[in-house]
Formats: sequence, structure tokens, C-alpha cells
Amino acid sequence: MSKLHIEKMVLGMVQTNCYLAVNEENREAVIIDPADRAQAIIQKVKSLQVKVAAVLLTHGHFDHIGAAMDLKKEFQVPGCVLEQEKVITEDNNLNLSSMFGLPFVVKADRFFQDQEETELAGFKIKVLHTPGHTKGGACYYLPEEKTLFSGDTLFCESIGRTDFPTGNQAELSRSVKGLLSTLPEDTRVCPGHESMTDIAHEKKYNPFA
Repeated sequence: MSKLHIEKMVLGMVQTNCYLAVNEENREAVIIDPADRAQAIIQKVKSLQVKVAAVLLTHGHFDHIGAAMDLKKEFQVPGCVLEQEKVITEDNNLNLSSMFGLPFVVKADRFFQDQEETELAGFKIKVLHTPGHTKGGACYYLPEEKTLFSGDTLFCESIGRTDFPTGNQAELSRSVKGLLSTLPEDTRVCPGHESMTDIAHEKKYNPFA
């Protein structure tokens, strides 16, 4: 039986999915893509009575990182991102926050490498570099929980945009095909926007498969 419990909060102006991945055994959690409204996330953490181990960012766009700095400070935990994405989180033009009139940057503390395996909150997590939406976009794969947090790489029957800085359609297509060809079909997919799905469904119905 899986020890993973997922709390999804839909936050911010573009309805981004922020996830709390809660370990039911040790009551620890990681926060994935804290889009906005730090106080709402803090209250959710308190209501769940969990200890936060880290903040994970799938990529550096403003709508996925808006509450990261406040949460790092509140819980005294590292913010983590793929190394190639550092330049985006730290540039308010590349992270698109300037475009929407509220420029800010996020300074991460830990920088992952592609295929890196780590353990946070009692979960084994594999970091997968999936460029295309951004050059340093990543997915977080929890093999024992059969779950993928896919950010804006893979959506239910769709994929992310590639018309923002550092985006590349060919790279995103390769990234998506790589996920669909290597992950087990019963892997649950938790995307950055809209509804959850799974690898089997995407292999059958995603036009970019």
C-alpha cells in the first residue's frame, strides 16, 4: 500500500497545481510548485500536521515559484531545482514575472542533476530532466509510489507550451516521448495544470505520444 497522500491546491492567476506530497508513515511532506498564496499553503501544512522537508520546483516560471521564498523561510527548508533552471528562477524576465507586472526572483539552495536519486520526506525521488517547456524543466518521479510530478512537461492529453524563453518544441516532444516510453503504464501523473492522468492514458490518447 502506498504511503503517499497527495493534497492538490489550485493557486494563482493561471490556476497552477501546487502539490503537497505527504508521507502517511512519518508525517513529513514535500511541497511541489508553490505557485502563489504562501499563507494558504502554510495553513494547509498546519492543518495536515506535517513537517515540510523541501520545496521542489519543476521549472522556473513565475506561476510555479511565487510562494517559494516565503515557504523556504517559514519552514527553514531548501528550495530545489534542476541546475540548468537556475538562470530562469533568478531572472525576472526569463521567469516571466516581469511580463505580469510583479517582477521577482527565486534563489534555490539545492541544484539537482539529471537522473539524480535522492530521498526527501521518506520518499525515494528520481529527478528527470525534461527540457522543452524550459531548458531546465524537470519531472520528479517517485517509483515506489508510482507517481510522476510532471510540471508543465506533460498534461492530460496535451503538453506544455514552447513559445516562452528557452522553450523548444523538438526538445519537449523528445522529453514527452521519453517519459511515455520508459515509465510504467500505471504511473500516476500529477501535472502543473488541470487534471491528473496516468501514463497508460497518455500513451493512448495524447496526440504528442
